[in-house]
Amino acid sequence: MENHDLEIEIGKNGKVSVHIKGAKGKACMQYAKLIEEIVGKQVSQELTQEFYEPESKVRIAPLLRQSSKQ
Repeated sequence: MENHDLEIEIGKNGKVSVHIKGAKGKACMQYAKLIEEIVGKQVSQELTQEFYEPESKVRIAPLLRQSSKQ
């Protein structure tokens, strides 16, 4: 599986910008959906050249945490 990088920038005004690198084709949209679930509604989107390349595989595994509080 290829490496994918997410560059996340949070401005002083709270605006979040995300640049997804290495995820080709519609695979990047899986990352975009995950980020949207975390930070809220997407305001704008720009597709890069990688979007139009043959699709790469993405596997996003949920992180499970157990609370030690009882």
